[in-house]
Amino acid sequence: MEQRRARYLSWREDVLIAVTIIAAGLVLPACRGDKKAPAPAPPVVSVMEAVRRDVPVAFEYVAQTQSSHLVNIQARVSGFLDRRMYTEGSAVREGQVLFQMDAKPFRVQLDQARAALAKQEAALETARLNLERTKPLTEQNALSQKDLDDATGRYQSAAADVEQAKAQVETARLNLSYTTITSPVNGISSAALQTDGTYISTQNSLLTTVAVLSPIWVNFSLSENEMQSYRDQLGRGLLRAPGGQNYEIEVILVDGSLYPYTGRITFAEPSYSAQTGTFLLRATVENPKGVLHPNQYVRVRLKGAIRPKAILLPQRAVQQGSKGHFVWVIGKDGKAEQRPVVVGQWHGDDWFISEGIEAGEQIVVDGGLTLRPGMTVTVKPREAGAAAEPAGAVSKAADDRAAR
Repeated sequence: MEQRRARYLSWREDVLIAVTIIAAGLVLPACRGDKKAPAPAPPVVSVMEAVRRDVPVAFEYVAQTQSSHLVNIQARVSGFLDRRMYTEGSAVREGQVLFQMDAKPFRVQLDQARAALAKQEAALETARLNLERTKPLTEQNALSQKDLDDATGRYQSAAADVEQAKAQVETARLNLSYTTITSPVNGISSAALQTDGTYISTQNSLLTTVAVLSPIWVNFSLSENEMQSYRDQLGRGLLRAPGGQNYEIEVILVDGSLYPYTGRITFAEPSYSAQTGTFLLRATVENPKGVLHPNQYVRVRLKGAIRPKAILLPQRAVQQGSKGHFVWVIGKDGKAEQRPVVVGQWHGDDWFISEGIEAGEQIVVDGGLTLRPGMTVTVKPREAGAAAEPAGAVSKAADDRAAR
């Protein structure tokens, strides 16, 4: 009996302890709930001051090279082509022999013309002597005036025949010289269009071409919209062209390297192309080493223009929403303001801001993705080479750039 009483008392004590623990667990959270949670710290953003300054700008366009002097090498006389005298595709010099035609028929023609000239010169000498004899006899009335006139006519006719024979000799000499076909310029040769032994006539007289490589032309085109935008920016003072529109032209090769020689715009088409609606411009560039060849695609960069008093912002400072581009501006009270802006062209990794920002304002560069209008922020200066926004923001900015 006493043992059962002891076990009962022990069990009751255990129950009381368990109930006490459970009660304490229910009461303590209620007590803690009466305390207020601490306010979150304001977000930290890096900012930069908007500054107006004159910024040199450049414009890039796709271009194609063209020989400044492309010469068609054609045969001037008909005859058989003896042989090609140059290596196809090689550089040739002015006066270098390119083709040799069969000259034998033309030498014969020259000999015939010279013989005809000698015959006419002999006839002229006979007519001259006859006239000299006729003149004194006419003065002595031994011959009539008609005899004198006839002698004078024969002399003049013989003199004209001599001049005609001289011209035929010169023609034969020229035709003989045309059988040796030379390059009229220094340049690069193309393939021979006619093979040795071919009979050359007016139908197949084109033999090859020679293209001058230095200087070389670089042609590029501007659309009507680009031309209008250029004029508008000049008119609004957003762009200042170099003096006399004298842009410096840089050539960018296909591998991205910069061609060592610069050029100048030397020709502008007076009208738009009816096929493409574009405006053709031509730059002339020295090419002494022959790096550039005709019909080669390159890019040209026009340098010399300036955007006066322009504001530049990094790409990650500019965001895009449903209503367009905007930036976050930190006011003097330390609160964030969402400011719509009008963006212009790219300048490296920065963006020209045409409207919406004034000089001296503090623009959020990093940390703007979590901001809300009126939010108080902690400001820190932008560090050089600071890390960009998260990958999603950078990717979105890149997509926006591609869309533009």
